[in-house]
Amino acid sequence: MKTKDMVALLAAGVEPVDRHALARRFGWALLAGGLAAAALTLRMFGMRPDLDLMMATPLFWAKVALPFLLAAAALWAAGRLSRPGVTVGRGWLALAAPVAVVWAAAAAVLLSAPAPERMSLLMGSTWRTCPLNITVLSVPAFVAVMWAMKGLAPTRPRVAGAAGGLLASATATVAYCLHCPEMEVPFWAVWYLLGMLIPAALGALLGPRLLRW
Repeated sequence: MKTKDMVALLAAGVEPVDRHALARRFGWALLAGGLAAAALTLRMFGMRPDLDLMMATPLFWAKVALPFLLAAAALWAAGRLSRPGVTVGRGWLALAAPVAVVWAAAAAVLLSAPAPERMSLLMGSTWRTCPLNITVLSVPAFVAVMWAMKGLAPTRPRVAGAAGGLLASATATVAYCLHCPEMEVPFWAVWYLLGMLIPAALGALLGPRLLRW
């Protein structure tokens, strides 16, 4: 058989790849996971009673910006890691930048505060439950994101799973801001990030199994 004939035989019946598959799968996953996280937040914890007043303050939007920017960066990373042979490259800087900014702001707040007040700024009143709450709220988005990634072709399942877990937890943290009463930057710099890192670690651990194809 000639090479040309073999190529024609192998290509018979092959359909073109859907260029919008990645955007569509992640879009549905984030819509379902985000709505589920918001519904669980309201059902399990309730909306903070002064939310309308807080939404008029820049500090509230700074709090929301942390998980939102991490979700955007994690989405970009997860999308690239869902395709074979594609690396994140300098995209890791987009993940590190919000963390660096909030840590710098937290350090500035703590250094400028009187020593007796620093511990309360760091611990808040919900440090015991905040990371666990974020982890629980991340479950629907975690399942949806892993479904989206499994239907593509990730070749580095452990790293891809970590990016997917971070995407899920950051999305859930945005929803959690509807309830969370903490308004101190040092608190977010520790407990929000810890809550987002737990699903990311679970994604890295379970990625080889969940993203197998």
